[in-house]
Amino acid sequence: MSSITDKRAHWSFWLICIFSLFWYVMSCMNFMWQLDITPDKLAMLSEAQHALVVNKPLWATAGFAVAAFGGTLGCLLMLLKRSAALYFLLLSLVGVIVSMLPVYNAIHSGISFSVFEFGMYVVATPLLGLFLVWYAKYVKNKGWLG
Repeated sequence: MSSITDKRAHWSFWLICIFSLFWYVMSCMNFMWQLDITPDKLAMLSEAQHALVVNKPLWATAGFAVAAFGGTLGCLLMLLKRSAALYFLLLSLVGVIVSMLPVYNAIHSGISFSVFEFGMYVVATPLLGLFLVWYAKYVKNKGWLG
């Protein structure tokens, strides 16, 4: 008799986990890059990016760290088929929400965002976080997570 974690996951499970892990590893790299920001690096940023990096409060930076590293760990745990993935992805979503508050303030302050920046910062990041929490619950209910 096989255990519940022996159920074979659909190929899309692996695709979603690997894509999401890549996304969150890139977020970790972005976080580390921002910790080591120099005037030369600041000069390379767009107006919107500059405003977000320079004016980010400490609590939003902490939210960014929780979002990036929690999401990375959550995706790794999902790849390992561990049910704890759901809790780390939920924690990551909370971090996304906290780190997004200055972005929403910047939008209302008149800073212009390109379509790409708006899509990545305002739409894709919270939607991926929401999707992954839902997906982790879904695959847990299917028996793909132990």
